[in-house]
Amino acid sequence: MRILFVLECANQSTNGTTASCLRFAKELEKKGHEITIIGCDRIIGEKYHRYFGLPKYKFPLADKAIVKDGFIMCKMIYKTLEEAIEGQDVVHTFLPFKLSNVCRLMAQERGIAVTTAFHIVPQNCTAAIHLGWSKLINGTVLYFFKRYLYNQVRYVHCPSKMAAEVLKKHQAKYCVPRVISNGVTPFFKKLDNVKKPSQFADKFIVCMSGRLADEKRQDLIIKAVARSKYNDKIQVILCGQGPNHDIYLRLAKRKKLANPLQIKFCSHEELRETMNYIDLYIHASDYEIEGISCMEAITCGVVPLISNHRLCATKDFAIDEKCLFKHGSSKDLAKKIEYFYDHPEEVARLKKTYEEESKKYEVSLQVDALEQMFIDAYNEAKEKKDLPHQRPRRKDKVLYKRYMRAAKKQAKHPKKYQK
Repeated sequence: MRILFVLECANQSTNGTTASCLRFAKELEKKGHEITIIGCDRIIGEKYHRYFGLPKYKFPLADKAIVKDGFIMCKMIYKTLEEAIEGQDVVHTFLPFKLSNVCRLMAQERGIAVTTAFHIVPQNCTAAIHLGWSKLINGTVLYFFKRYLYNQVRYVHCPSKMAAEVLKKHQAKYCVPRVISNGVTPFFKKLDNVKKPSQFADKFIVCMSGRLADEKRQDLIIKAVARSKYNDKIQVILCGQGPNHDIYLRLAKRKKLANPLQIKFCSHEELRETMNYIDLYIHASDYEIEGISCMEAITCGVVPLISNHRLCATKDFAIDEKCLFKHGSSKDLAKKIEYFYDHPEEVARLKKTYEEESKKYEVSLQVDALEQMFIDAYNEAKEKKDLPHQRPRRKDKVLYKRYMRAAKKQAKHPKKYQK
């Protein structure tokens, strides 16, 4: 089959959703499918070999802050969209933003099957403006996500049971969630020849990997270690980059972290090596649709300590209550870290158990389920049974006509819109 992946930030090698997109693209190609990706044309990292690039949209006044926080939007260049969509069997969108909706409308107008994914909860957006706590605002955002995309597509890829439950709870009744983990590549595995760097040889190393942002709650790790009785014996390493880089360095100094906070942006090789010598992986995030970084740590033989927030699906990876801490509580996190420091035999026991559990996270096991979802969507679209619950919305027809008018304008003045 020919499948188009639609993802604005498909050019950002540091993004978790992008990593999932590229991982599935490679695995599906191994199975004989032709995968094309469309996204922003500003590439960070290695460019995918079959890639359609769109100019980045510049947000007035706040562009640098928004991009720094990891969000990217594209300008709609309809000629490029048509070239990418033409001849595809399935169009799979990743995020509920404008690019996904435009591609959905254009594909459905041509009778092409459309599937989507539920990769972000509203809090991933609103936490950046410190409104992750607001039920009203988050409920409103999810309502528009649902109206805009999820109820207009038959099959939705949900990386966790929690994601499927959120859709069900908020009455996304027309879509069919398929719970399929994003999986981990065989690259992340336990290595026997990796030792701690000499400067950390006598330290108990705790680590978290991910974007340095408010909703990831790396601040809890710094506060927990600073208040721990083993402050001088624990080394904190944060792997990633993001808007809170300098904030965390200042916080570590203010809280008097005994050992200097280590923040580093890692390549895949460096990240795997780091995961193989750390003592404990901490996943402090409040809002997580799955938690690939935690899965990568587990497959490298590390014991995780995970936030128990109701919107953190990563907590499902915990096989023991000792591996969960009260979300938002640096006090409880400190107690759990101290427990594992005092009980190395318990860490050794859990490592073996997690090592066995990690086998079910292999991406090769997940890609079969994703492939079946695409086949089902393709077959139903062919028989015109993909959206049996509703006729095309009037609003969709109006939007499609608007997009086509914009396409004609762009055809007349192509240089003007490419800027």
